[in-house]
Amino acid sequence: MVELWPGGGWYTKIIAPVVRGRGTYYAAHVDPDSKVEMLRLSVQKYQTMLDSSPELYDEVQMTVLMPPEQLEIAPAGSVDLVVSFRSVHNWMAFDMQDDVMQAVYNALKPGGVFGVVEHRGIEGQEQNPRASTGYVSVAAMIAMAEKAGLQFESASEVNANLTDTKDYPDGVWSLPPRLRGGEQDQQKYLDIGESDRFTLRFVKPAE
Repeated sequence: MVELWPGGGWYTKIIAPVVRGRGTYYAAHVDPDSKVEMLRLSVQKYQTMLDSSPELYDEVQMTVLMPPEQLEIAPAGSVDLVVSFRSVHNWMAFDMQDDVMQAVYNALKPGGVFGVVEHRGIEGQEQNPRASTGYVSVAAMIAMAEKAGLQFESASEVNANLTDTKDYPDGVWSLPPRLRGGEQDQQKYLDIGESDRFTLRFVKPAE
């Protein structure tokens, strides 16, 4: 399986120990040699996490997902599952979502699954192409996945939050855990909690 842009490894800590000994866990991170210091440090932090517990993470294989040049997240047609947690808005911000979706399609086996969690935008509103508020509509997500050849299969409300009104000064980053506004209206945002999120399942058609 592949985890896209695992950041500091929050989900890796949960999933990688389950995969260990049963299959290959690819962590498709940002470029460790990037000219952007923040990106280099992100990869270093993740690698430090892996190194700290080899009994759990020694089988994790690092790859690079940095469109448009670095797109081989795993050997072509080799993985059963690709997952993404709240990264779609970042890809849209840099207009790299089509390249990422194609990388996902290429890595999956026929019948393989792409699972994605993202901050859910208000359906029916026009989608900002750069997802500047951090929110992405379900329709926009389905469209970009289908453009790459993936088929929408199902949705879950496990990450829903109906108290999220999605109309904040700093977009989704007004909410926890970021609380970008600082002390201003902090309790209001803490009471709302983390964002409303969609959880979608796509499949690569069988040949």
